[in-house]
Amino acid sequence: MVNLKSLPNPPQAALQKAGWDWALGTDTAPYVVNDMVVVTAQQAESYYEAAGTLYDMLIEAGQHAIDHNLLGKMGIPENLAELIRLSWNDDRQIHLYGRFDLAGGFDDEPVKLIEFNADTATCIPETAVVQWAHLRMNGMDESNQFNTLFETLVGQFVYLKEQNADLTPSMLFSTMRGYPEDDTNVAVLMEAAKEAGFDVEFTYIDDVEFSNGEGIFYQEPEHGHFVRFDYWFKLVPWEHIGAGEPELAAMLTEIVKNRKAVILNPAYTLLFQSKYILNILWELYPYHPLLLETGPHALPGKKSVSKVLLGREGANVVIHDENGTALEAAAGEYDDQARIFQEYTALPTDASGSTYQAGVFYAGEACGLGFRRGGKILDNTAQFVGHVVED
Repeated sequence: MVNLKSLPNPPQAALQKAGWDWALGTDTAPYVVNDMVVVTAQQAESYYEAAGTLYDMLIEAGQHAIDHNLLGKMGIPENLAELIRLSWNDDRQIHLYGRFDLAGGFDDEPVKLIEFNADTATCIPETAVVQWAHLRMNGMDESNQFNTLFETLVGQFVYLKEQNADLTPSMLFSTMRGYPEDDTNVAVLMEAAKEAGFDVEFTYIDDVEFSNGEGIFYQEPEHGHFVRFDYWFKLVPWEHIGAGEPELAAMLTEIVKNRKAVILNPAYTLLFQSKYILNILWELYPYHPLLLETGPHALPGKKSVSKVLLGREGANVVIHDENGTALEAAAGEYDDQARIFQEYTALPTDASGSTYQAGVFYAGEACGLGFRRGGKILDNTAQFVGHVVED
């Protein structure tokens, strides 16, 4: 059972007082609630350890996918294969951050991997800033949280700069137009990059200029000059670029190959983003305590969840009974994709029956915990719930 503590003061005022208005995106604040999930120090530690172990396992699984030419089976567009291999084999191409979605962790239930959001994970402002401010606003010690996400991101940007000392620390950040939540996530990342010593700029992806020979440019509005950036962070899924913008995929391959820019997150994060990696993990680490049985076909005699390989936010997820019959399904636009089948595990619930899924951020190490609350299938309507560590 998930225990909750309801705090009287919402976090918005604390954020404004701290000057962190940029963390209050129009799409973020309304779904942050006054409840906090109560976790023990031991529970927080188990989430931390699970994320670290799982990331090491994912590196092995990614290498297996590269070595055995599994990218096609993983649903990855063929026009990204060269860039994935290129970035995978270059230690300077650093995975900035991702987020593990985990089940279990309460009532002695083991922590289990649901999936890893490796490429364009969101919930950064809620995890890094909003839940921290929520504790402060209620007179509580903000250190009573498993939450060093912002500081760890700053450290990752510093490390990125050190590993690419031949480049100028200038970074252009981009999202797709019309997604205010994405803009807010990028605002936090830009603050972290600034603290790490980067010059930063933001523009929507449709305003970014790409040149095969020269790199990635932004046209500054005042004089119309084109400014080149040595780093580009895009909160735009790699598979969308591969499938929908083949010319851009080809240009980005040449840009990275010619050392004209470092792109974040690197293309190899698609290896982790594809749900097929869950199948590879099970093959490499069968019956590992952090994993759920996963395969490319229905699991005989077991209740299961099927997911499309490159779906997002719970879209097209189906819960099946032991005979493979669909019990519950989420709508979505990805139903033409291949699927994997993962053994069903019940998510922890509170007294009202709402389910909770832990989200653990990983940025070189595990560094932040938050929860999403909803029904049996967590989709983009789920609420964010912060946490407090109490023994």
